[in-house]
Amino acid sequence: MTPAQAQLVEAVAARFGPKAVITDRQAIAPWLDDWRGRYRGAAAAILQPDSVEAVAETVRLAAQLGVALVPQGGNTSMVGGATPPADGSALILSLRRMDRVRRIDAAANLIEAEAGVILAHLHDAALAQGRRFPLTLGAKGSATVGGLVSTNAGGTQVLRFGTMRGLVLGLEAVLPDGSVHDGLAALKKDNRGYDLNQLLIGAEGTLGVVTAASLKLVPAVHARAVAWVGLASPHAALDLLRMAAAATDAIESFEIVPAQSLGAVLRHVPGTRAPLAGEHPWHVLIEAVTTSPAQEAPAALLERLLGQALESGLAADAAIAASEGQAEAFWKLRDSISEAERASGPALQHDISVPVAAMPDFMIEGARAVEARFPGTSAGAFGHLGDGNVHFHVRAPAGSPADWAARNAEVVSPFVHDLVVAAGGSISAEHGIGQMKRDELARLSSPARMRALAAIKHAIDPLNLFNPGKLVSLAPERRGQ
Repeated sequence: MTPAQAQLVEAVAARFGPKAVITDRQAIAPWLDDWRGRYRGAAAAILQPDSVEAVAETVRLAAQLGVALVPQGGNTSMVGGATPPADGSALILSLRRMDRVRRIDAAANLIEAEAGVILAHLHDAALAQGRRFPLTLGAKGSATVGGLVSTNAGGTQVLRFGTMRGLVLGLEAVLPDGSVHDGLAALKKDNRGYDLNQLLIGAEGTLGVVTAASLKLVPAVHARAVAWVGLASPHAALDLLRMAAAATDAIESFEIVPAQSLGAVLRHVPGTRAPLAGEHPWHVLIEAVTTSPAQEAPAALLERLLGQALESGLAADAAIAASEGQAEAFWKLRDSISEAERASGPALQHDISVPVAAMPDFMIEGARAVEARFPGTSAGAFGHLGDGNVHFHVRAPAGSPADWAARNAEVVSPFVHDLVVAAGGSISAEHGIGQMKRDELARLSSPARMRALAAIKHAIDPLNLFNPGKLVSLAPERRGQ
């Protein structure tokens, strides 16, 4: 621990009590690794204030002492975005003690929650008022509101409701100088210049630490139906999506899965079974939801739409879940793909996006290009067809060592990213940039974008004390002393 860090820890403990500081190495250890175990940092202490006033004072003291801070929520980053530097030059600023739902206004479809509220708890609080927060993901049991905002999280309902950027109605945040941005009011119109709330969304804690958010709610689900469909190609899947979108706005999820990924799940995940009798090159998982008994039942809706698809030859086979248990079994097939592919051997995973219309071609041609460039590999893609988000995995050649991904990432991933940029896409769809993609962002972005990002970072955090080394790097001469 540096003298400045020790002084900060002592001041925070004296001001806010022993619970506001953790210095025990064993207690700190679980928060030093990223979600995938790819990055490991070092930190001499975790600072954990329990109010916006405590966050502001902690940050103000850190700025005075020149101590870097890494904001952290549930630590579910997939790109090392919440992992402290390996040299121990920063302390962790944990928001987990700020875990209160401050208010719910069911009539206004609004919930105000602090940054440390876990997503699953947010869901429960909304449901108790007959409402729901329409964003979910695999890490809902540990991901927190602050992290979801800071990474502009997506998930499986983006097709209908958008990312966090569209669900945030207002924000409260502490800026790097310790000042508080109070933007929680859910205003429909606000023309006071730059939108600081939107600037903080997706900033990955590099411009400030989110302490609370006003979030959009929607009516609770009255009924849902889930279907599994077998198709010949991702082009047929896109046609099916467009047909469904033209007929109804009740479709919330539209997930595409290749036969290769489904096969891996059936081989490696106990308790799973194929939802259709025959073999199909591609599959689609569809979920339809209604919020009122006056609406057409979602099962009847899917039966009607899929009947048309089967009759026209757009789909080869389909099954609609007959129970909630079967619906969950269908979703387990989709949600277990990453687990199954890890069990299949080493691979490089890429979270990318392309225009929706370009996604079918990219899924096929991109995989062919990778396999031709790196003989012995096998590439495949699955993901959220409705929003163009492709999870593009490159699997190691048979017999490769366990560290194949780490040894080949600097060659394979840039090749994949070049294909993405050529298709007009983004190298990060929903996982953020963090430290894993920082250099690739700089390599592939226009000078205008990178100059703007650096200028914004320098203007708001001139000492480079907030989550240094993530998203964008400042030139050495621009950093604090």
